[in-house]
Amino acid sequence: MACNLSQRQIYALAISLADEASWCCVFVLLTLLLLNSCKETTTIANDEDVKGRQLLGRPCDEIYVVGEGETLHSISDKCGDPFIVEQNPHIHDPDDVFPGLVIKITPMKSRKSLR
Repeated sequence: MACNLSQRQIYALAISLADEASWCCVFVLLTLLLLNSCKETTTIANDEDVKGRQLLGRPCDEIYVVGEGETLHSISDKCGDPFIVEQNPHIHDPDDVFPGLVIKITPMKSRKSLR
């Protein structure tokens, strides 16, 4: 059985198949994004199992990642660095601090040792 399709029909069919494939990819990516955002969070009863909890008791490092609910004022108090804005030129508005923002910290103890 011979297929009598013109070149124009073959081109239109190829475009249609590519369009369908791209919509399928969009659907799969959106599904994965939604599933990832709806992932249930579980808490571990034993804090010793979570090694990341050890970081909470440590003093501030030179590189600091802003956490949920933190402000520059609370970070300054916690880390002993009143000059956070001056040392981080990428912070244009001190009120616009968000979780995940990376900032440079120089605690007052480190400054005294530099003198």
